[in-house]
Amino acid sequence: MAASEQHYTLPLPAFDKPVKLLIVVAPYYRDIADMLIAGATATAEKAGASVDLVEVPGALEVPTAIGIAGRMARYDGFVGLGCVIRGETTHYDTVCNDSSRGLTLLGLQGLCIGNGILTVENRDQAVVRANPAQQDKGGGAAAAALQLIALSRRWAADATGIGFRA
Repeated sequence: MAASEQHYTLPLPAFDKPVKLLIVVAPYYRDIADMLIAGATATAEKAGASVDLVEVPGALEVPTAIGIAGRMARYDGFVGLGCVIRGETTHYDTVCNDSSRGLTLLGLQGLCIGNGILTVENRDQAVVRANPAQQDKGGGAAAAALQLIALSRRWAADATGIGFRA
């Protein structure tokens, strides 16, 4: 049923200054991760953004790496990618909830983040969601980060003149 639904996506923003994205990926399922990366990089390229890529051991480390980069590196935005497939234990719930919560908290602190960590019941669902020719969730995560960068730049320009006088 959900496969037949139509979803609206915002057009990619245009930028007057260069945009630099960091993609942080957990390649536990390498084939899924590669599809997510392909979608994210293609979307970034369409918007004229440059991309760096780093790998981390698992989905729980994605927010940590983005948090470190947000403090120590110069990126305009971040894309978190990975895949968590339900197993036989409650570990799935912990990884899904905590990775998502970590990215959300970083976003609330001002980082522009697209969350492309898939949380699925099985491999077939992951393939459909990761494949750039199907649901392209990697591309969607990059687009989300780009939209947030555009908003932050727009609002930053409105903030001039506030504060102490020189």
